[in-house]
Amino acid sequence: MQVALSVKEICFLDNGPYSLELGAGEIYGIYGASGIGKSQFLRAVADVLPHKGECALQTTPCLSMSPLEWRKRVALIPAESFWWYDGVAAHFEPGIAKNPYFCHLVELLGFDLDVLFWQISRLSTGERQRLSHIRTLVTDPEVLLLDEPTSGLDNKMATAVEEIIAERCIKEGSSCLWVSHDLGQLARISDRCFQLIRESLEEVEL
Repeated sequence: MQVALSVKEICFLDNGPYSLELGAGEIYGIYGASGIGKSQFLRAVADVLPHKGECALQTTPCLSMSPLEWRKRVALIPAESFWWYDGVAAHFEPGIAKNPYFCHLVELLGFDLDVLFWQISRLSTGERQRLSHIRTLVTDPEVLLLDEPTSGLDNKMATAVEEIIAERCIKEGSSCLWVSHDLGQLARISDRCFQLIRESLEEVEL
């Protein structure tokens, strides 16, 4: 197995140590009890939460990269997205409407290109979540860290997100850690699945 992301002895708060090797092109599902630390685990891997231990992208340690480079290549999409400007377009590179992949994602996730002219204040929770997926995916990350990525979506859009991520992993060789409370979803999309408990990650069959 070619390793895309290695996590070695990660500890944060009162959790860990956690170790994991994510295969290239694979999706690993993670679930656990509410409040056990699933979101914090992703944030530690993304290097936005103080932690002990090491992460590496292929053979390149996180500490050898700038935080900006690491978070672009190992991209976290939180359950609740953050928006800094009043308009949607300001969160994308200029000329993004000419990007074929952006246009493809916009269509699959139920928007028209005029969404770029929308104000953030008019967006529903589900619309913000779908746009946060688009905003991250167009930056071409190598590893995706998804925290409840369909929690605000109806069944149609949740299925669309599942298909987009699966296609990206198969065709582009991206890899994904997918946190969800929905075991049925994890059974559908995961190559392997792990239960996060306070002291470790335990592989399980769904």
